[in-house]
Amino acid sequence: MDEPTLTTRTPRGEEIRATVEARLSEARKATATPETVRVEWRGQPAHLDVITMPVDDLYYNPETHRVRAQRAHNPARDTTLATHPWSKESQEYLHDLLTAKPDAPDTPDPAFAKLKEDLAQFGQNDPGIITHEGILVNGNTRRAALKELGKTDIRVAVLPADATFTDIAAVELELQLREDHRREYSYINRLIAVHEQVSSGRHRDDIKRAFRTTAASIDRDLWIYNFITDAVARSRTKLADGTTASLRLMDFEGHQESLRELYRACKDASAEEAQIMRESRLLALVMDTAKTKLRYIREDFHHKYLAPKLDERFSPAAAMDDGAEAEEVEDDTGLPGLDLGPDLELDAEPDEVVEARAATDAVLKAKVRQTFSASLTVEESSATRDLLNTVREALDRGVATSEADIRRSQRKMAAAETLDDAARLVRETTQQLAQARSQDLLQHDALDESLLQLAAALKQLSRHASRGVDSPGPGLTWLQDAVADL
Repeated sequence: MDEPTLTTRTPRGEEIRATVEARLSEARKATATPETVRVEWRGQPAHLDVITMPVDDLYYNPETHRVRAQRAHNPARDTTLATHPWSKESQEYLHDLLTAKPDAPDTPDPAFAKLKEDLAQFGQNDPGIITHEGILVNGNTRRAALKELGKTDIRVAVLPADATFTDIAAVELELQLREDHRREYSYINRLIAVHEQVSSGRHRDDIKRAFRTTAASIDRDLWIYNFITDAVARSRTKLADGTTASLRLMDFEGHQESLRELYRACKDASAEEAQIMRESRLLALVMDTAKTKLRYIREDFHHKYLAPKLDERFSPAAAMDDGAEAEEVEDDTGLPGLDLGPDLELDAEPDEVVEARAATDAVLKAKVRQTFSASLTVEESSATRDLLNTVREALDRGVATSEADIRRSQRKMAAAETLDDAARLVRETTQQLAQARSQDLLQHDALDESLLQLAAALKQLSRHASRGVDSPGPGLTWLQDAVADL
């Protein structure tokens, strides 16, 4: 949401502001050294005074990055939250999301339960941060835990009175990304935060310091963010009741390592290979294929293992007949989700890429229909179930066959690779011999015994390598000749 549609004024803002200012005044008059919290405020260090506020007087921040992706879990409640962020219903939705698992918002989060247990046993150690109108900048989850524990008060520092949502977002990120944070942002919410910082024009060096990361990691995170948002846009489809639905960013929680591995694989592949591999792995990812199996999905997977088992429902022609329109994903980072860089761009997609993309789009839209099955007709539900069963069977068989082929290829190359290692060791031995001889440290008897073991090993290698070979190559011929007199 843009700031014009969301102001820092809350329904009880004036009343809460009066309480805040009164308690700040009392804190500053106290004879004891006041408690403060240090933050970065508009590029400069600032020390904020800490006061105690009633738990029920505060509002969850609707823009908190902690549950940014999870808000899409319930579209109806999210719509209410977007239009009436300070209402009881919206605040209850934020409370539910703050206490739930990031990848399963209907399930209680064990990390939140642990936080509640810690607060119950030891009390609140670190203050939260609020605006003068009672919006929580930091400490949303702590407030949720204290509220569930029945605690009446919470310690909070207070931002300057003119704080905007831009300030709130900057302070929240700065505090969250400190090393002493208690509960990390989920993976997707961190990606969102990185993208927002880059999109806002913040200097890369500042982002690196804030996120305690590297330029390479920022590039990777932006690539993955755009890869995911492209998949979300492509998944948009019209349901039987006339509404339009899509996958959600939160649907990609839990796939952190798979997404990072895909990024690495695409960086090492050619442009066309990367495009095909992206499509095949995206299809497998949304079908919840195990992370350990995704590595067997390479650039030849769609054409060699998957396409032969799919029917016309997964074809480019079927994709053209689909009336759902995908949203255009705006790229403002220079690292679009479907590009690896200017040196790898293609003028047009090859046929194989188009075919792989059509199959993936069919699965993306089917997964959306499966998620919103209550909005489908009986016929649509049956068709969706059948399509996903087809791709599940094809995918499982394809991955199993690809794995077997890759392992077979690795076994074929194992002997040659081991011999390469042996040749390297012989070269190292030669250098060591020369050094030992120059220092008169060579043990001739030990060397002679080792050479006899080498000769025996070479004879055995020649015997096994020569079996079934009618026309040996120059390497095997050399070996046969070398061991003939041994």
